[in-house]
Amino acid sequence: ASRKTLEDMGDKVEAQEKKDIESAIEEVEQAIKGDDRESIEAATKKLTDTTGKLAERAYKQANEQEQAKQQATGDKSGADSGAKESDENVVDAEFEEVDEDKK
Repeated sequence: ASRKTLEDMGDKVEAQEKKDIESAIEEVEQAIKGDDRESIEAATKKLTDTTGKLAERAYKQANEQEQAKQQATGDKSGADSGAKESDENVVDAEFEEVDEDKK
């Protein structure tokens, strides 16, 4: 999954960050070959911490881009969505299926 994230992010990943993630992936792969549970957990934690920073930054960038897009287009869908919901005639009901043979 971490390799896929690196591929998906492409040039948005800084060189040092990419190097750190690849190194952490290698550490996990080496740890898995052994039987030492503590080294596997330590390597996995390091990989999780390293990729977590990347994911956090990617999420933040995506959020900022979406906000900028909405501001540029004057999108007010967030404000209008409440009005749309109140205009709809929605009925919440329970029902019971009746078997014709048991009638």
